[in-house]
Amino acid sequence: MERLVKYLGRVDYEPTWRAMQAFTDARTRDTQDEIWLLEHPPVYTLGLAGKEEHLLCATDIPVVKIDRGGQVTYHGPGQLVAYLLVDFKRMGIGVRELVTRIENAVIDLMAEFGVSANGDRDAPGVYVDGAKIAALGLRIKNGAVYHGLSLNVDMDLTPFNWINPCGYANLKVTQMKDVGAPVTVEEAARRLLPHLERHLTVMKSKETA
Repeated sequence: MERLVKYLGRVDYEPTWRAMQAFTDARTRDTQDEIWLLEHPPVYTLGLAGKEEHLLCATDIPVVKIDRGGQVTYHGPGQLVAYLLVDFKRMGIGVRELVTRIENAVIDLMAEFGVSANGDRDAPGVYVDGAKIAALGLRIKNGAVYHGLSLNVDMDLTPFNWINPCGYANLKVTQMKDVGAPVTVEEAARRLLPHLERHLTVMKSKETA
């Protein structure tokens, strides 16, 4: 079953999150998977296990407590967000495998620019020379996944200095522009999509081999 891809532009965080919840609650075994590609205005999101102590100082940036895994992260203009609304049961793989596949999509994108990137089994996300370039946060409900990944493309990274990104003190953060991959968010979305599509397509023969 092909996935429906939606390019939503710059949209507010909370209505988009609520739309993901509604989509997931309403889906059936025959519901088509969707990928939403977008940007958000400045916002901090605090995951289910999120500790407010990781918000290091008061700012004018709103904080939204949400239902994904993980700690605190920042979304803002110039960052590509990809929400993956997929039937997890239909994929027939484990959570760690899903995380790895999403990370590998970003790693493959960076390789197009000659940039070496890697995942970290102990701290999900994608890193370039030890600095985080993409964050992951997922929620699985009734066998379906929502939330997804954020990829720093060409943005003001300053708000990351006001938090412990993903709960890690002194974690360095980077973006595509600063590692030799200068593209717009729109181009990053266009180039990331085929990698996501490929890695989210489970080859049954390989899974059962």
